[in-house]
Amino acid sequence: MSERANDPPEDTQDEAVIALEVELDAPPEKVWRAIAIADFRERWLPQADLAEPEPVASIPGVEVQYRMREDGAPFADSLVTIRIEPGRRGGALLRIVHRIEGGARLTSANDNLRPVSMAA
Repeated sequence: MSERANDPPEDTQDEAVIALEVELDAPPEKVWRAIAIADFRERWLPQADLAEPEPVASIPGVEVQYRMREDGAPFADSLVTIRIEPGRRGGALLRIVHRIEGGARLTSANDNLRPVSMAA
């Protein structure tokens, strides 16, 4: 598995969007099963993390969207779009776009939301 270091597309330049592309050795059909069949998806994206158990939208074999909801405040909703394309070396290109909705701001895991003063 290798990550591609590309600039994200223009639609992902918003601060409330996280985009990732990964080239996988597995064929697109196998990757599709892992993201679209609930029993397989449960191993890496548990239903407990989803706002709705079923996909919001799906283009079989190509793209699926799931709605997620954070457990803690501010309870931000987000939409995760997972797209599969044939890889350049015979595997699959997996693209994940996670779009935070409702104006919530993305924070790092160690962000305690305290203001920081900057010295002049």
